[in-house]
Amino acid sequence: MLDIKLIREKPKEVEKNLKKRRNPEKLKLLQEVVKKDREWRSVLRKVEELKHERNVVSRELARKRDPKKIKRMRSIGKEIAGLDKKRAELGQDVRKLLLGIPNLLHESVPYGKDDDDNKVVRTWGKPPKFGFKPKNHLEILEGLGLIDAERAAKVAGHGFFYFKGGLALLDYALIKFTIDFMLKRGYTLVEPPFMLQRKPYEGVVSLEDFEDVMYKIEGEDLYLIATSEHPMAAMFMDEVLDESQLPIKFVGVSPCFRKEVGAHGKYTKGLFRMHQFNKVEQFIFCLPGQSWKLHEELQKNAEDLYKKLGLPYRIMNVCTGDIGDIAAKKYDTDVWMADGRFREIGSNANCTDYQARRLNIRYREKEGAPPAGFVHTLNNTAIATSRTMLAILEFYQQKDGSIKMPKVLWPYMNGMKVIRKK
Repeated sequence: MLDIKLIREKPKEVEKNLKKRRNPEKLKLLQEVVKKDREWRSVLRKVEELKHERNVVSRELARKRDPKKIKRMRSIGKEIAGLDKKRAELGQDVRKLLLGIPNLLHESVPYGKDDDDNKVVRTWGKPPKFGFKPKNHLEILEGLGLIDAERAAKVAGHGFFYFKGGLALLDYALIKFTIDFMLKRGYTLVEPPFMLQRKPYEGVVSLEDFEDVMYKIEGEDLYLIATSEHPMAAMFMDEVLDESQLPIKFVGVSPCFRKEVGAHGKYTKGLFRMHQFNKVEQFIFCLPGQSWKLHEELQKNAEDLYKKLGLPYRIMNVCTGDIGDIAAKKYDTDVWMADGRFREIGSNANCTDYQARRLNIRYREKEGAPPAGFVHTLNNTAIATSRTMLAILEFYQQKDGSIKMPKVLWPYMNGMKVIRKK
């Protein structure tokens, strides 16, 4: 959420930012914010004027009782009560509208319409040279008998799978490998609640996500989490952190639940886009002056993981039209797949103080001091196991249909170095 003072003092800067994002609906929203905020400030002025008048009348009555002034005192009280109610309603309206205004973009974010306009920052690794026609991961899994989509659809619907044997083992091997890697880099392991209430969720994500992404628990003020990023971000909601605590670096692990499996125009094959998958997530709370350096640290962590797994990837600087509301800048890590395309396997976002302002997470210079400002928050995928398994299956496939395991995973695979059909 943007600071309302910024919109009051520099509305043209916010408008320019929205034009970069190529979203005319948000421009209309900005106009509504300005209009409602003016109404709120007008009511506030009236309240302050009435309170001043009440103080003056009160002093006059202390010197001499006057029935007319007593009557005026009573009417002032009623007017103030009515205006206070209206001010609170307008304040709620302004906050709700503010939640829909996107974050300010960093100057290095490339201008563009959609993911075709994202810019390549760097690449690593080379696609394998197969002496045979490579299969996609779903063909490989079905050939090895490691997945059951038909029975999963029978009991849960489209977008779910039963993982079996070596595939299930690979899923958990990737989780443990990533956790061990992140712990060595000084991150604290967190297993969060797998559900969140509406209030903290509104602080974490765009409001549109509630309909498009989140699963609602019927009859409860609870939503299944779409990633461990969300409950980690909300952990310090309405708290003030000491500067000495920052940065706080978490690595979260959880299942993720998302409705978006059949999103129009997106690659949806097999494990790439599922309703349920496991993910290890990086998350940082920090001082404003630390966030851009830490944004690069998060990116290095993710890249080092994929280098250890030997998977070719490219890093994309996500353009203004594709970045989403929460981030000020975002990198996508795209991994190579057997059809020769690179596709997103993780995202790294610096949200500056946008999330923290929504969640009311502030910092102070020392214990007992007043809040000095809002913290910055950053998040980045470490490993989304489903997409990483997909990449491993397609990259390491052999002519006989078996899959060699990356050497770094051998200690986590119960001695299984190759997955073969039993």
